[in-house]
Amino acid sequence: MLEDTMFFSSKDIEKALVKDVLNEVYYALKEKGYNPINQIVGYLETNDASYISSYKNSRNKILGLEKAEILAVILEGYYNL
Repeated sequence: MLEDTMFFSSKDIEKALVKDVLNEVYYALKEKGYNPINQIVGYLETNDASYISSYKNSRNKILGLEKAEILAVILEGYYNL
């Protein structure tokens, strides 16, 4: 049995939440027949939430995130940080 306490930083938890939401939105957009990359980029460029479908509550989920957090997670993933 594990007796060591696991510690998680709030920053790690926030990153995981952003990744989860992006994945959910990506696959919901794909399921609806959209190009998810183009739709998410359009949203990030214009701040127009209509780029994100309301299917599976995707729009509300992505609106609950800060765009800076989204971009940070994407860049960290790109640079494997």
